[in-house]
Amino acid sequence: MPLEDHKRLSRRATEMWASNNPDKPEAIFSETYVNHQESDVKGGVSTRSLEDWKALVRGHHDAFATSTVRILMQIAEGDSVATRWEFTVTHTGDFMGVAPTGKEITWTGVQIDRFANGKIVESWVDWDKHRFFQGLGLVK
Repeated sequence: MPLEDHKRLSRRATEMWASNNPDKPEAIFSETYVNHQESDVKGGVSTRSLEDWKALVRGHHDAFATSTVRILMQIAEGDSVATRWEFTVTHTGDFMGVAPTGKEITWTGVQIDRFANGKIVESWVDWDKHRFFQGLGLVK
């Protein structure tokens, strides 16, 4: 699969976090997909299956009804694509015990996707959790 196709699938994967995204994860991710969050929202490092990842995205959509994704940069080499992204959300639902604030929050991150047989099989995500928590009012 050409690198441009890998980049396109990585963009689609990241854009699944956006509101009203019609894409189906099964079209992008392998059945054996593994997602590594460094650090995850609870503070540790987590590894998630495709089903766990889909639940994480659903929870994000429940807490942040208005969510946009902007792709800032992509680099592809071999079987991997690195995508630097920016999320902007409006906090409209409960999130980890935090009642809706109505605040708009913007943060950035990087996701590195590894491909096999035309689908993403593994991702590593590193994001600015401090800026996200600051936007929620949890840290100064």
